[in-house]
Amino acid sequence: MSFFQNAAKVFNKAVTPLLSAPVVGDRLAKSMAVISYTGRRTGKTFSTPVNYQKRDDDSLIIGVMMPDSKTWWRNFYPDPAPITVAIGDTARTGTAVAQRDEKRGVRVKVTFEA
Repeated sequence: MSFFQNAAKVFNKAVTPLLSAPVVGDRLAKSMAVISYTGRRTGKTFSTPVNYQKRDDDSLIIGVMMPDSKTWWRNFYPDPAPITVAIGDTARTGTAVAQRDEKRGVRVKVTFEA
């Protein structure tokens, strides 16, 4: 595991409980969520905090920073897969699909179920 992956693991463990804490959680929920998904190869359920870029009633866009050093988004590339997104005290299910752009950036679009 690389230095970056170790640092991200420590950061994720510290941030995840803060997202549901009073006062702090409300502020963080304006740009952060916890996603849960099932790994395509392992079949295990994973949860990780993410920073989202855009949110409306029907969808959410997650920009993946440094995508080549992360693996979670590959569960949604190139085919869509189920996902749960928790923002504050509200969790919603939907379908996510990752897309690469011409500059090798990655965005994950989540479309929520009605």
